[in-house]
Amino acid sequence: MILPPEMTRTGAQLGRKQWAYAFALVTSLSFTWGFSYGLINVLNAHFQTVFDITKLQSTFLQLAYFGAYFVSAPFAGALMRRIGYKKGIHIGLGLYSIGAIFCWPSAKFEKYGGFIGSTFVMGCGLSTLEVAANSYVTVLGTPHYSAARLNFSHGFPAIASFAGPLIASRWFFTGANATSLGTVQWVYLAVAGLGIVLNILFFFFDLPEIIEDSEPDEKNEVAIVGGPVPLWKQYHCIFGFVAQIAFYGAQVTVVSFAVNFFVDQGVGINPSKASELLSFCQITFTIGRFIGVVILNYIDPALLLSFYGFCCSLFCLLVSQLPGYGAIRCLFCLFFFESICYPCIFALGTKNLGVHTKQGTGLIVMGSIGGALYPLAQGALADRAYTQRSYLVPASGHIAVTIYAVGLVVDQVRKRGFSFRNRNELSAKCAAVADVQEAKYLHDHSNECILHEHQ
Repeated sequence: MILPPEMTRTGAQLGRKQWAYAFALVTSLSFTWGFSYGLINVLNAHFQTVFDITKLQSTFLQLAYFGAYFVSAPFAGALMRRIGYKKGIHIGLGLYSIGAIFCWPSAKFEKYGGFIGSTFVMGCGLSTLEVAANSYVTVLGTPHYSAARLNFSHGFPAIASFAGPLIASRWFFTGANATSLGTVQWVYLAVAGLGIVLNILFFFFDLPEIIEDSEPDEKNEVAIVGGPVPLWKQYHCIFGFVAQIAFYGAQVTVVSFAVNFFVDQGVGINPSKASELLSFCQITFTIGRFIGVVILNYIDPALLLSFYGFCCSLFCLLVSQLPGYGAIRCLFCLFFFESICYPCIFALGTKNLGVHTKQGTGLIVMGSIGGALYPLAQGALADRAYTQRSYLVPASGHIAVTIYAVGLVVDQVRKRGFSFRNRNELSAKCAAVADVQEAKYLHDHSNECILHEHQ
């Protein structure tokens, strides 16, 4: 049963304290997937040693983790449309804790298959949490600043993500732990404890149910046409899903093979030092994300994403070609420019979806399947050639994101230009239309952006 209108409100209807409270509460969830994401990326290199597996086989962990996103995200979006954000968060945290708990026997008895299964359950929980948290932050205010809000909120999982490599550099790759999983089991028990604590806190805290407050142009369109545009016709969301597959795949592969990349550069970097350098890369990523929050208050998200996507493509190609420290420096630059891409794609893809917000959010989160597919391709290339050349795989993903962003910019410019040239003519036509069916016919045969100018 879908939640009735009287149980929901828009972000603008919340008081300042209530808004800040809800934002802080939901943002706290981001530490769960931020820490897990940072941890799972360093386990690739560690499992290659402990289980004596190839680089390609080590990516099965990413396949389970992000494959869970693809499987569960659409169900999470549909479920939360019926039961609300809070209950959806409880379900996500429950799955997250269960998966983490079962990582303990997998580590104790050193069963790689057990890790893959437990990681899949954790991924199902985390995808549910991301659908809830990302869609909530997106609609928690005006759509105009949704990208800036989401970037700020995603700065906190970025902080948590460099904790994983730091733990690995200190306890996974040193001494007896370099060839065992003794420390890993306790880390995952701590992760399970965090999920349980958060679940208890959300049980006692009040989280208001909110819906998206559409921008004026969409409200006018709904009033004229007689209803919202179906989700399958929301092309910015459909292509946003494709762009998210490309970016998430690129981002995950860049991180997953970073430890191998540092070691293979032949400049005297051991696995422990490489894990520490990965943590510094994640810090660079985090700084870039908070800088992006400021920039997005002044620059259109699609335009900024175009520039950042181009820089990501360039530096990823340089990482795959330059020798020694030159490639390492370019990798740091790559992490910086990747920082705002995910939140911008998410905000642009879910903008103005109205009643389809939760379903659209689920679709965009499904794009995380790229994190399962790209590592397989990069792992196979790394085994056949070597790690540095395998960075050509994520470069292809960044190029696809750039094309998506440039397409949005071109579309915006085209619509605005067409609107300015025909505003007076269309205003006269719209003013003369009294019948809803005639208005719908005019909408279907006129540029959408021009109708948005009609008040």
